[in-house]
Amino acid sequence: MNVQYYKHWSNNLERYMEYKVYGSEGKGVLVFPSQDQRFYEWEDNGMVSVLAPMIESGKIHLICCDSIDKETWSNGLNGENIEYVSEEEKSRYHERIALHENWYNYIVDELIPEVNGGQELIVAGCSMGGYHAGNVFFRRPDLFSTILSLSGLFHADYFFPKYDDKLIYFNSPLDFLAGQHDPSILLNQYRRKQIFCCCGQGEYEEITSESNRRLEQVLSNAGVSGVFDFWGKDVNHDFYWWRKQAVYFFDKIVNGERVEVA
Repeated sequence: MNVQYYKHWSNNLERYMEYKVYGSEGKGVLVFPSQDQRFYEWEDNGMVSVLAPMIESGKIHLICCDSIDKETWSNGLNGENIEYVSEEEKSRYHERIALHENWYNYIVDELIPEVNGGQELIVAGCSMGGYHAGNVFFRRPDLFSTILSLSGLFHADYFFPKYDDKLIYFNSPLDFLAGQHDPSILLNQYRRKQIFCCCGQGEYEEITSESNRRLEQVLSNAGVSGVFDFWGKDVNHDFYWWRKQAVYFFDKIVNGERVEVA
């Protein structure tokens, strides 16, 4: 397998950013790491290995980008049902989300034009990576043909409880999408794309499964179809299952096969 490492300066972030590319042919897959993790996470956790047959046969290649979650999403309160948020914490919200927005702009304005070869990409991720995949997909569907989100969370209030910042709103897909109505250019674009969201119903999947069901309903209300697949109560929030899910869904995506949902 051809593997390339890159380190380039980002004007949006004013720092060097790193990424790795696995393979060189087939459909490009932009991969986001899970919360606080790095561009080599999929390699370290066997995701590249299980997808190697598709990469080596030239069906897909992976573009594994880096994150700055520790400075943005993780750098504050974390959890549901928080009753009190201090004024000091609220004052930091905009600083955190503004830095995230700079990272988002790095992804869409710097990284993607560098790696997509003028073609629409598949975008994918697990856990927080599934959120990032959903966020960039729903904000910029023109850049992507397909999304595969595994155990993604689609509401910002888990990391920014009781927020009232517009920039947070536009980085919270469940909120942002609920405000889209016909005739929406974005909605029409979504209807031409492939949307695959999957999560388990086991340990640590309670929040993500609920978020996925909410997303399914919001999209359905807007007339946008997608595949929402909820695996069993033994399916936990970890790479053991994400490896299985990745093989299952990428096989369907690259071969154009129908996904059967139980």
